[in-house]
Amino acid sequence: MKLHQRKKYWIFDMDGTLTIAQHDFIAIKTELGIPIEKDILTSLSQLPQTLREQKQLELDEIEFKIAKLAKASHGCYNFLQELQSFSTKLGILTRNSFKNSIETLTAAGISKFFSHTDIVCREKAKPKPNPDGILYLMKQWNALPKETIMVGDYVFDLEAGKKANVETVYIDPSGLFPFKKEANFHITKLEDIFSL
Repeated sequence: MKLHQRKKYWIFDMDGTLTIAQHDFIAIKTELGIPIEKDILTSLSQLPQTLREQKQLELDEIEFKIAKLAKASHGCYNFLQELQSFSTKLGILTRNSFKNSIETLTAAGISKFFSHTDIVCREKAKPKPNPDGILYLMKQWNALPKETIMVGDYVFDLEAGKKANVETVYIDPSGLFPFKKEANFHITKLEDIFSL
């Protein structure tokens, strides 16, 4: 049986997975004045509260501008439409904010595939690689790990899936797959899922 027929519950990273990657993380870190070597959310979490809140607002503003320009990744709309026809639950787990996620999905023309309650952002769960967001969705859906899969383009997505005891699909349009050993499956475009 094919993967898309075996799995009932699909959780997707958003930026770089459902949409074409646009974030220049080095430029964002430079603009926020935080260390280049650490991920953004970890850096912000270590700041004193007042400064953290200020930097969080700055980050939200930067990401909102990026969200307004979002474009769906190659074949994404048709892929989601076909996947949905197998009566699966579709969710999103992102390190972005809820407001920016809605803006991203709307700009990319794929918001209709995701219920607001199935979009888990940094306000609702500890950010990936923590598995909290996956566990949250699975509890909400009454889903078992063997019925659930996480799809993402970065090591944090794959690590979160592994920690939640669900299989993972790693998407890398370049075909280089630097985090291949962390994933159960790897693809260069979403529709390749149907051949797994």
